[in-house]
Amino acid sequence: LSRGMQASKTENTKKAEPFYWLSEAKHKTSSEIINEARNILRTLETQRPFTPTDGQRKLFGSGFSQGPQNRPPSVFSLHASSFDLAESRPVSGVRLRPLDHKPIVITSAKDEDSSVFLPKPPADAAEVRKVSSARACLFRTTSLGNLFSAKVVALDQNKEKLDLEEPAMMMHNLGRSNNNCLAEQKLYTPFNDESGQLICNERISRSASPDFVEGTAGKSVFRPRGESDQMKKLGTNASWPRSSGWKRRVTGLEDETRINEREDEEVFWRIKIVPILHELKKKDNIENLCLACTKLYQALNEGNMLGRRFKRRRELLKTLYKLVDIDSDPLCLKLAKIILAMKVEGKNLLSACKLAFKICRNEKNDYIVQNDSLLGCLLEVLRNEDLQKNNEALLYCMGAIKFMSGNAVLLNEMVNKGAVEMLLQLMKQINNIKENDTYFSNLDHLLVQLTATLRNLADLPPARWRLLCGGAVSELCVALEQRVSDKDVCTSIVRMLSKLSSYNDFCAALADCSRCYILFLALLNKHQKQQDLVIRIIFILGNLTAKNNQAREQFFKEEESVNTLTSLFQTYYELDLNAQTWYHDREGKGKNHLKHPSEAEDVLIKLIRVLANLSIHPNVGAALAASHRVVELLVTVLEYKSIDDCEELVINAATTINNLSYYQVESSAVQDKKLHIAETLLKLLMSDNMDGVVEAVRVFGNLSQYHEICDFIMQRKIHKVMIALLDSKNQDVCFSACGVLLNLTVDKNKRAFLMEEGGIGKLVDCLQDFGPADWQLACLVCKTLWNYSENITSAASCFGGDTDTLLVLLPSLLDEKVVLDCSLTGDVRDCHRLHWEREFKPVAEKLLDRIQSHHS
Repeated sequence: LSRGMQASKTENTKKAEPFYWLSEAKHKTSSEIINEARNILRTLETQRPFTPTDGQRKLFGSGFSQGPQNRPPSVFSLHASSFDLAESRPVSGVRLRPLDHKPIVITSAKDEDSSVFLPKPPADAAEVRKVSSARACLFRTTSLGNLFSAKVVALDQNKEKLDLEEPAMMMHNLGRSNNNCLAEQKLYTPFNDESGQLICNERISRSASPDFVEGTAGKSVFRPRGESDQMKKLGTNASWPRSSGWKRRVTGLEDETRINEREDEEVFWRIKIVPILHELKKKDNIENLCLACTKLYQALNEGNMLGRRFKRRRELLKTLYKLVDIDSDPLCLKLAKIILAMKVEGKNLLSACKLAFKICRNEKNDYIVQNDSLLGCLLEVLRNEDLQKNNEALLYCMGAIKFMSGNAVLLNEMVNKGAVEMLLQLMKQINNIKENDTYFSNLDHLLVQLTATLRNLADLPPARWRLLCGGAVSELCVALEQRVSDKDVCTSIVRMLSKLSSYNDFCAALADCSRCYILFLALLNKHQKQQDLVIRIIFILGNLTAKNNQAREQFFKEEESVNTLTSLFQTYYELDLNAQTWYHDREGKGKNHLKHPSEAEDVLIKLIRVLANLSIHPNVGAALAASHRVVELLVTVLEYKSIDDCEELVINAATTINNLSYYQVESSAVQDKKLHIAETLLKLLMSDNMDGVVEAVRVFGNLSQYHEICDFIMQRKIHKVMIALLDSKNQDVCFSACGVLLNLTVDKNKRAFLMEEGGIGKLVDCLQDFGPADWQLACLVCKTLWNYSENITSAASCFGGDTDTLLVLLPSLLDEKVVLDCSLTGDVRDCHRLHWEREFKPVAEKLLDRIQSHHS
């Protein structure tokens, strides 16, 4: 109860409590949770700093600090000459195995079948001609039956595997002798599964088309790569064609399979790919070329020819590169997709990524990008390519993905394709590169693109969940700490953290990063005049301190934390003051014509919010209340800034002063300046802005605990304003105004004004209007009436015509059925009842008893 009640018949010895009070740091009851909304100490909310979307898609936005000469270009030309055919040669990907046996030198004719003929180099050129002549003669005179021996070589007891190492092209060349002796050669022997013998079962028809292979039954045989018949289990015996010019040791089934795959690949190339390449070389119209590219990709995928091991890869890429000169985004999209799928490297990878970047840069191409699988190819590049070797290619690849993330459909596709996890893995790789590494500085531009993409992904709840689970917050802090001197990287990362800190789970994760506070302070000190960076760091700190008492204390304990905030406050106050003076001189008017807060005002709004949130902590709040510099800056805002100029800034300053005015500590700066503060608040109290009026009244509610302020209120007729506010029909306004009246009635010499200004009737009206719905306000009204009636002699003379109303109203409000019949349910109903029992009922019963005992 108020101090007046303590002096009454209750003989209450408890020290008077102020109008508002702060709950101690303990586990809150349900009643205290609801009461927190009315607490004098309130946190502040504000909008996240606005990041405008660039009108044109490019690698770096308009806020990028480095000049064009220091950053990769967003606009460039690409031609066929941008690609390098020398880098397009296929790689075999097959390692030669060491021989597992020693060659055996032939010592007799008996060893002929089990040994290897060791080739001897010819002694001179004549000998070479003799050997070549002998081979030609052999081809001319040898019959089909004698060319290959029908003799079957059985497998030994160790199950030695057989292998045909001669490429398919050698068999092809057998029918191309200079004398044309074998114009039509057919080589075949049956393959008998039942006998378990290995026999060549194919014949090559030179008279027919060279584009396909016929089986023994005359039917077309096609085997995709990796599906050769030779992969079947072999028996214990096999036959092998022999000749005096071709005799090799068998090494294994794997090599034979590889030879067959090459043959199948060659067949597939001629049947499926060559006709499509012919269509591409025509270059007749864009639509047909796009269709041909679609068929080409499908065919390559079907034949397992995508990648680097394709024999005809160079010829294929050469055809595709030439088409880049055609100025068509749909065609270039399909070309980029195929080129990237062929796993090009070096200069070609860079050019392919630039081609994809160029397509995605145009927002009008989003539709065609959605209908193709370019995103998958770009993600594969990020997943597989070397970060240090191909950092420029990855930059443009990442830039293209960033553009895609601006499209809602593609954004969802990214999440489904695992882009979040992939980008986090890439960030970890970047963070693992040490600062003294040669490639460290080259990755700054890539990091900007990466974090911008993650920021777009953070709009989706599934992506945010993956970011949280993937440790995105800690990785972002590591990257920020490593590149604290790079303003552009810092701004991009802080933008990301600014968005994430708006969500409670991310805010908690960031608060757990113990070094984040000292990191943010270092950034603020280093980039103090970089408004776009500063405002986001301040916003993050405001979010961290909004609901986390530990975060408030931890930030406050960091060295120079408060000094850093006051230094920023001074810097941006001066910037705003200079800007305001410029506008006044130019317009000749005192009102700011800007619809939204200026950049300097926005920083001040969010900085004051941090101070208000910090002041919730008892120790921190007391320390801030004792800081003359902090209080001076807050009062300065109320002095030079009108609420019409910037409503949020003025109200935030008043709220923070209200929080600090609660703490009655020695050397309190608020207490020292209380009269000056009261004088400054008059302008806000008399304004037409109701939110501003309420904040001013709240400050007076705390300051009116001091006799000097009560005298000031009576002298400046502020009490009349408080009584008038009781008619506002707004619970919060009435609650705040009633608090000031309560403190005024503590002084016996100031109680008469309630009757003179019609305050008693308005208090009773508030009790009647809001009582059953707001027991806290009802309690405050009863406390005020109790203080006022301390020296009562007659109820009628004290309360006048409202006496009978109180005698009827108070019993009805004390009826427990009023509470039990409340329509509220669950926890809210329980809290409602607790307020009635603990706050309203004790005071109302005593007030009713006093009135009844003095009523005749």
